[in-house]
Amino acid sequence: MTQRDDVLGRSVRAAAPHALVDRVRDALAASHGATRVQLFLADYGATVLTPYDPLPGKEQPLSLYNSAEGRAFGSQEPREQQVRHGDAVDHHLPVTVRGERTGILSVRLPGDRSTPEAVDELTHVADLLGHEILVAERDTDAYQRARRISRLTLAAEMQWQLLPARACSAEEFSIGAQLEPAYAIYGDNFDWAADAEELTVAVTNGMGEGIQASLLSNLAVNALRNARRSGLDIAGQAALADQALYEQHRGASHVSTLLMRFELATGRVEVVDAGSPQLWRRRGRTVERLPLEAQLPLGMFEESHYEAQEFHLLPGDRLLMVSDGVYDALSPDGEVYGERALARAINSTSLLPAAAAPRALLRALAEYRKAETTDDALVLCLDWAGRADAERPAQS
Repeated sequence: MTQRDDVLGRSVRAAAPHALVDRVRDALAASHGATRVQLFLADYGATVLTPYDPLPGKEQPLSLYNSAEGRAFGSQEPREQQVRHGDAVDHHLPVTVRGERTGILSVRLPGDRSTPEAVDELTHVADLLGHEILVAERDTDAYQRARRISRLTLAAEMQWQLLPARACSAEEFSIGAQLEPAYAIYGDNFDWAADAEELTVAVTNGMGEGIQASLLSNLAVNALRNARRSGLDIAGQAALADQALYEQHRGASHVSTLLMRFELATGRVEVVDAGSPQLWRRRGRTVERLPLEAQLPLGMFEESHYEAQEFHLLPGDRLLMVSDGVYDALSPDGEVYGERALARAINSTSLLPAAAAPRALLRALAEYRKAETTDDALVLCLDWAGRADAERPAQS
């Protein structure tokens, strides 16, 4: 880290939570001669990049698919764009934190200052800004407000606040997930947590609609987190959450859950299938739904007993967890999307990273439906790399 980087870092960290972009703008104007600095944030639906501090009539949301900024977001690589009627260059830099794609920092520099060294420095600034936004969101609504292109329902607000992120990456794995309809989701949710030895992933679907479904999922996710943080295995986590839900609703409401624990050193996976979410695997060119022992949804009966199944992942494997809003979706003619169409969609996204695959699968689903849906649809994608020194288990 250069002395200039260190000074910039201290300056940005000292800024008010809502004023990070202003501080970066002033710093880059002084250090690099930047004439324009703009932060664009990915909206909740992951369809556009919204300007953080738009000037009236100046900045509009940008497409994630048909703009230079969107292409930088998709590739996760810096991109340059020559400014018309001059020698200035716009540099579009991904703002990403541990795999979570937050947005794009766009910086306009004079042509003679647009050097590879400057791009490296701007990339560092974008990384710094991403981490500081993550911290600042504890104390301001400014960034979450800027991500919205329409109003979130209260149920959706509750669900988004419950999520860990939309992506995460580590040496052994990469995760991406997306919920639809993003601005009016009900009971679908996902959660994950990792430490040095294991990764735990949960996909949940609270029955019902609106606030009822959101409250139900909130109770289930927090019960699972409480059990996980207490050191229980996944069968124990399911049992504790089941008990909490039954005590509250006496079996009148339940939560479908797919709960998984990954042993990072070996690729060994434990799974509890307690409801409707399905688990699919792509290994090489083969896409298949993994057969799991169906167990009772959480909260359906008093003191249900849960047991974990096991299988192993190999480096290069891709897992997808999908809710019933995906595989049970209907076409305008009333035909169910089904497993064959889902397998084709999974294959078609094989070259996309885990962070982008769920969005692509949900776009394919929307084209099949050709209409808005009131049912939640959730896709979570996990790419397994494993550890370089791990033993390869027998294929399973």
